Amino acid sequence: MALRDRILAYFLAATILLFLLFSILANGLAAAIEGFWRLQSSPARLLSDFTALQGTSAALLNAAVVGILGWLFVRVNGIKLSGPTIAAIFTMIGFALFGKTPLNCIPIMAGVSLSALIVKKRPREYLLIGMFGTALGPLVSFVAFEMGLAPALALPVSLAVGLAVGIVLPPLAIAMLHLHQGYNLYNVGLTAGFIGLFAASLPNAGGKSIASFSSWGTAATPWLFLLIPVLSLIAIGMSFICCGKKSWNEFLSIVKLPGRLPSDFCELSGLGGALLNVGILGLAYSAYVAIVGAPFNGPVIGGLMTLMGFGFFGKHPKNVFPIFLGLLAAALFFCKPLNESWVILAFIFGTALAPIAGEFGPAIGILAGFLHLVLVERSGTWHGGMNLYNNGFAGGLTATLIVSVIEWYKTSTER
Repeated sequence: MALRDRILAYFLAATILLFLLFSILANGLAAAIEGFWRLQSSPARLLSDFTALQGTSAALLNAAVVGILGWLFVRVNGIKLSGPTIAAIFTMIGFALFGKTPLNCIPIMAGVSLSALIVKKRPREYLLIGMFGTALGPLVSFVAFEMGLAPALALPVSLAVGLAVGIVLPPLAIAMLHLHQGYNLYNVGLTAGFIGLFAASLPNAGGKSIASFSSWGTAATPWLFLLIPVLSLIAIGMSFICCGKKSWNEFLSIVKLPGRLPSDFCELSGLGGALLNVGILGLAYSAYVAIVGAPFNGPVIGGLMTLMGFGFFGKHPKNVFPIFLGLLAAALFFCKPLNESWVILAFIFGTALAPIAGEFGPAIGILAGFLHLVLVERSGTWHGGMNLYNNGFAGGLTATLIVSVIEWYKTSTER
């Protein structure tokens, strides 16, 4: 195993062990295991804060198990750890605090692998789609536990639904990528939102309305408050331990990159710089959450984990800051409370549009952030909360709008 692979493995192992440690320290191992089992049959649609539903210990244990599942999926497919795979695993871990469980992830991952075999490809070629595609895990849980099916049918039908979703994800994800041309880092979020529109419409067509569900924890838990800062400091420490002063120079080269998909910062600039970038992003956004008084609950920690994961794969302070300013401008203009649930999540997840600022400049980035906040408030109801990456869905639509206009103008004026 090369040095870079070992360091990434150590960092990932440290992340999972930190979740396991805090899980035990929060409420004890027995409570963690008991709550973990209950989470497997809990509602998983947006917005389901697992820390509020079953407690901090259970949510953190669930996140650790989902992280191990993602890592095993990478290993089984013979893929080395890299910027994209770490981003995918971190996203799985983060969303396992508010929607993903092993039970609702496995059928989708299996379906994507089956999709590859159907078209005579190796499953590893669709690996990232399979991992990010677990955004539709709530659909599996909805069929299994919320539709009122007979127990003998519920699990088999939900498994079949998960497999079917996994099979159609790759062709749709590839098509969606062409729409925004890599300027929405959460491409599968746009894909999952598209599928979610149809999935949410089917019960409605059959006369069964999908009741909205919202769980948003507000309790102050020291373990959740400390989790991201500690992990960020681990990332920064490892960056200097493994690469020394070179890490800073690599970080400076990262902030010069636009971040458009696919941008593996470990490959393009260096592992030390990527780890430093991850740590800086984690500390900066944790500070913002604390400043506006938002709770460090499951969805917020999930957002911060996703932000840090994409610190290896597209995001850095220079390209996220214009998006942040655009979001802030929209929130202030429309008088939205900065610590309201969907607003704070938009501030964290809206950074999916960072490549727009990186490629087209701060002014366009600010515009993208502004438009994103306007759209994301509405988009969650369209898919009934079935798509966990609602900001990826809204971000994909926003990126498609902006990039289409820019490309039209460029091609028209060059003639």
